[in-house]
Amino acid sequence: MSSTGLFASALAEHANGSATAPAAPAAPPSVVESMLAQILESVQRQSHELAELRQECTELRMTNHSLERQVREGIQGYSNGHRTGTPGFMTPAIPGSPQLRAKSPFLSTPTQIIPTLTTTHHASPLGDNSLVVHPHPHRDIPGFYVVIPAGGAGTRLWPLSREDHPKFLLDLTLKGRSLIQATWDRLLPLTSPARTTIVAGPSHIKDIREQLPDLLPHNLMCEPGPKDSMAAIGLAAAVLARRDPDAVIGSFAADHMISGDDAFLSAVAEAVEVARKDYLVTIGIAPSHPSTGFGYVRLGDKVDIAEAPNARLVSSFKEKPDARTAAAYIATGKYRWNAGMFVTKASFLLQLLKEYKPEIHQGLMKIADTWDDEARKQKVLDEVWPTLEKIPIDNAVAEPAAAEGRVAVVPATFGWDDVGDFSSLADLLPAEANQPRILGDSNLVLTEQMAGGIVVPGSGRLITCLGVDDLVIVDMPDTLLVTTRARSQEVKRLVKKCRDAGWRNLL
Repeated sequence: MSSTGLFASALAEHANGSATAPAAPAAPPSVVESMLAQILESVQRQSHELAELRQECTELRMTNHSLERQVREGIQGYSNGHRTGTPGFMTPAIPGSPQLRAKSPFLSTPTQIIPTLTTTHHASPLGDNSLVVHPHPHRDIPGFYVVIPAGGAGTRLWPLSREDHPKFLLDLTLKGRSLIQATWDRLLPLTSPARTTIVAGPSHIKDIREQLPDLLPHNLMCEPGPKDSMAAIGLAAAVLARRDPDAVIGSFAADHMISGDDAFLSAVAEAVEVARKDYLVTIGIAPSHPSTGFGYVRLGDKVDIAEAPNARLVSSFKEKPDARTAAAYIATGKYRWNAGMFVTKASFLLQLLKEYKPEIHQGLMKIADTWDDEARKQKVLDEVWPTLEKIPIDNAVAEPAAAEGRVAVVPATFGWDDVGDFSSLADLLPAEANQPRILGDSNLVLTEQMAGGIVVPGSGRLITCLGVDDLVIVDMPDTLLVTTRARSQEVKRLVKKCRDAGWRNLL
């Protein structure tokens, strides 16, 4: 209440009281003035305190926003024209795998120089136990097989990605390597081309062969149609278990970006040690912000395995939360992002599948029985594959197994992003302060009073922007997308509209 209101209220009470009570001697003017001065002083003091609180809240919001942006962007600074720090998203080329550029009309000229990216993530507190980098002097892990599910409809980064050329085939950082090539490079130190398997759809087989010439033909498995991750990973497990009954497999998506290769390789090696003890093991990513776009894993008790000092049981899996719930998860220090990375013995995964999804298990085993018989394989695939349930591995086996204490997690601190939309992609690209990110030839983009956002000049023509902020502009030879970063997760709705309107040739 204002000082005037308080004074008026006091006068009103005085007036009401005077109607029923004997008249009292009037207060001297000096007393009234003193009371009024005290009221005014109290109101002014409270107003000043409120202003200070508002200022503190504003400063905290600005600081939090700045820190979150620094963590998510992870842009390593430059000093006197020289890079400072360590390479981040750059993955070294492996000898024998030539630096092939992804075969795609959506990539700009290879002469474009993009600064090295790096992301710093801080581990959530884990009680009295801090994360340690477990030493593994020998990178190669005998008996460890890498499985790379390479699927996707190209809807979340449309029109940059398409059905026949999804994001894992694209070089989204202009480093000269596509996402699947970077995934291959990153994992090869732990295994070998002979122990690296890729599961993909028919329309992607040719491009994968061209981008990964060291991939052995019998390790490229073609699934007749998309059935989600359980069928794809289960197929690889069933075939690999026949080739090596003791095989430990690790499933890693073809289209994720990772920074901090040493921390990544150490976490995978630790997960292998846990998997050998008959666990389904996932790798939990340290959250950098309360994301509503990822699932979460709740950390349980420690797993008593000397070779895996950081491993814990998975208490539960959580679906994508709202912002308030995600913030509460992070505040506890007991949650990690679920990046969909799973390590386990192939035989153990098939055992879980037999218990929780016997129909899928039966179908995959029938396919695996004929896998090395080319004459019979295709017939059985065409017969059995369409009958398999379309379900993610998380829902099929991970969640029910976690309830029985059969799922473990290795908390890790490397940088990770699934590049789920144009807003995420923008966070991975460098830019000057308050300027848009540009994926492609920066000479084709001219802006004036434009802050934030991302521009993809894929058509070769000039793009000019005036007085607009946080836009997503993707200019391809055959179509143009304009939206905002805030709505970038809804791009797949436009893809559906294009399909319904008869523009399937653009999908």
